[in-house]
Amino acid sequence: MHSQSKRAASILEAVARGLVSLEPDMTKYWFEVVEVGLESTPARDNWRKLMQNVVTHFPGHGTLFEEKYLEGKSEGKAEGKAEDILRALTVRGVPVSDDVRQRVTACLDLDTLTAWFDRSLTASRAEDLFADATEGTTAS
Repeated sequence: MHSQSKRAASILEAVARGLVSLEPDMTKYWFEVVEVGLESTPARDNWRKLMQNVVTHFPGHGTLFEEKYLEGKSEGKAEGKAEDILRALTVRGVPVSDDVRQRVTACLDLDTLTAWFDRSLTASRAEDLFADATEGTTAS
């Protein structure tokens, strides 16, 4: 199938329907083979919509599976760092307000969380984590 074909969307829908009937690991593999082959074309965008819920066998190609995996891995690291920050404050007997807890747990920026963790080891107040106003308050 040529990704520039006017019939690409219809062909991809048929391929997707056929692939989902296979054993799940085989389906995932072939979904990804097709995506890599479609490169950066509009057909690839359509293919990605078709396979929203189908893990990566081709690392480094920026496939949807890879993006979702890396996003989840990053979010998991952020959650762990946030837990560590709150735990450090609690163990040290530093009271943590709901506002501070929410700000820490909502942050997904690993650099910001690392800075906050370092501060959590010596802060006398939980609010001291946010001493540098120029640091990310990113919650995305």
